Amino acid sequence: MRFSSINERLAGLGGAKWEVHARAKEMARAGREVIRLTIGEPDVPTPERLKDAAYAAMKAGRTGYSDGRGEPGLRAALAEKYSKNRGRVFHPDQVMCFPGTQTALYAVMMAVAEAGAEVLVGDPMYATYEGVIRATGAAMVPVPLRPENGFRMAAVDVAPLITPRTRAILLTTPHNPTGAILTRADIAALGRLAVEHDLWIISDEVYEDLVFEGSEFVSPLSDPDLAERVVAVSSISKSHAAPGFRSGWCVGSLEFTANLLALSETMLFGNQPFIADMTEQAVREGSDVAGGMRQRFAARADLLAARLERETALRVHRPEAGMFAMVDIAATGLDGESYAFDLLEKTGVAVMPGASFGKTLDTWVRLALTVEDAPFAQAIDRIVAHANARRAKIA
Repeated sequence: MRFSSINERLAGLGGAKWEVHARAKEMARAGREVIRLTIGEPDVPTPERLKDAAYAAMKAGRTGYSDGRGEPGLRAALAEKYSKNRGRVFHPDQVMCFPGTQTALYAVMMAVAEAGAEVLVGDPMYATYEGVIRATGAAMVPVPLRPENGFRMAAVDVAPLITPRTRAILLTTPHNPTGAILTRADIAALGRLAVEHDLWIISDEVYEDLVFEGSEFVSPLSDPDLAERVVAVSSISKSHAAPGFRSGWCVGSLEFTANLLALSETMLFGNQPFIADMTEQAVREGSDVAGGMRQRFAARADLLAARLERETALRVHRPEAGMFAMVDIAATGLDGESYAFDLLEKTGVAVMPGASFGKTLDTWVRLALTVEDAPFAQAIDRIVAHANARRAKIA
């Protein structure tokens, strides 16, 4: 049978990146005690009030077809939120709703990129970005995010990679996997490049509500000079600990959302009305779980950094936001993948090889900060012992 070319473009993406995680699950099923620091999900359940709101909406009959842009009440709530938080006025028609950030990002990318185009994206990157870009037929062009620059995308690294085929810059702020946040100066410099070369800026901002104390989140949507070329995507998956509800959105110019509507309606008609009602309540009332997650994740990152840097030769990049911390394991003499498998087999601690997120992180690993305090501390004990055993072996 014949298949479309998109299958070839996406072949080989995804599975191999998660081999350590898959092996950890196999070991756990076989009865081995495994502490999994591979996958990041909120460390609390979805609040009961949100589940009750979705149930009440279903009972009230909110189970029919949705508006193609998304339910009016939710779009109005999001327009009010973005008007308040971005310092500009947003109209509800500048918002479109989707089942999660991933779907929103896919639709947005399909609207701005195509075969023959190029999209610039930071390396390291979230695991699905390459597939989202390739699905359009465009080529992904990695931009190195340098550890010495705090893993923030720098205009000086972007500029040499821009060609006549470049169509968009994909940003993640706060960043997954590194937890870095773009500064106002970073965004201004990238914005100048976008204006000069007539590029779209797509900003994945799903970790906005998980910014640690002392750090500041800035969105490119806040810059009026970039208003016509910035599209942001987000959801309630992280902020409200509701990843399974698949409720996300994009925010852009009126021209952008008008052009996106036909594509969106070809894919789906907004998000489910009962989930939209629950999301509207979540957006209007704010999150009662994000603050606790911020504090716990930051405290675990601090503990990890303090212990590894005091007791081993490993080095930690302290995140400014999000659910993960990056550890430089170059001192072990192993690359990230070899280290992750060695750590798993010898100690039962599972971490993600940095190379799963891009070439920049070949000698790094990513640790999820979402495990409860006691097993997280136990995992650190095992990482310390493993690192020191490895150091003694090298010596």
